[in-house]
Amino acid sequence: MSLFICPLCQSPLQSAADTWRCDGSLHPKHTAHPFDVARQGYVNLLPVQQKKSKAPGDSQQSIDARKRFLNAGHYQPLQTLICQKMRELLAKNESVADSAIEPITKKDSKAINWLDIGCGEGYYTQAMAQTGMDTLIAADISKPAVVELAKASKVAGRLWYQQVKDSVTNATAKSAVIYPLVTSAAHLPLRAHSIKGISSIFSPILPDAFNEVLTADGYLIIAKPDIGHLATMREALFDNVREHDSDKFLHELAPYFTLMGTEHVSTEMTLSAADLADLMTMTPYAYRALNEKRQALLAAVETESFTTQAKFVVYILQKTAAE
Repeated sequence: MSLFICPLCQSPLQSAADTWRCDGSLHPKHTAHPFDVARQGYVNLLPVQQKKSKAPGDSQQSIDARKRFLNAGHYQPLQTLICQKMRELLAKNESVADSAIEPITKKDSKAINWLDIGCGEGYYTQAMAQTGMDTLIAADISKPAVVELAKASKVAGRLWYQQVKDSVTNATAKSAVIYPLVTSAAHLPLRAHSIKGISSIFSPILPDAFNEVLTADGYLIIAKPDIGHLATMREALFDNVREHDSDKFLHELAPYFTLMGTEHVSTEMTLSAADLADLMTMTPYAYRALNEKRQALLAAVETESFTTQAKFVVYILQKTAAE
């Protein structure tokens, strides 16, 4: 059974190395829709009618800034925490399967599919691929972001059609295969109840869409800025600083999900002018703060490095069992 569905007619969509094609079974005229695989390795499953602008999502400038900033390791503690929690959840899932009354072999057990929604250029996604799932769908509405992720995945040999084998054991590589998709979070091209877990790192929270694609016991990991996140930076940029209300979305998830735990992580950062410029570019502060404020802060940092604290909160939830 196909993991994907056609974004145009919701018919089963079969993946292939060159062109994905639906079978048209749910289309009134049984039309089969094709979707070409780009040379970088991603597939665009975002129909024009689902776009709210010509180029939705993050711009190339924002993506480049985020790549430089994240690759410098400034948010490494958050990446480490997220992957640690994913390993714990997946290990728990494996132990439950192993304790079943009937023996479960690897061949008979279901593949573990994970969705990283709003994946961006893939800083967190590439690390997630090492945590134990079989399939990792990396989805974002920004085409430039998915292009970057696909290129990195291709170089690492992690794209779904590469299926790297270990040269000695001939076993499938331990890292998950990655499907980079340009798509809308509100209209996920995924079969209902086919995803074991979803990660949303500073990305949209869509309870109905998440509930639709998650399995009955599926997991949801959400990362948000915590109270005090980048406080000194925001104080320099804004006259009135409003604190992050990180858990305001929890009541929206309550009908479908149960909160299993909350984790906090923080890191002190000493930033150069270049680092600070990238940080501002990759955040909403790039357009919310007055240009005069941004330039004044950058000018001050030219002579003295800037210190601020990144604070994050990570929520771990599980789909609530139906009564």
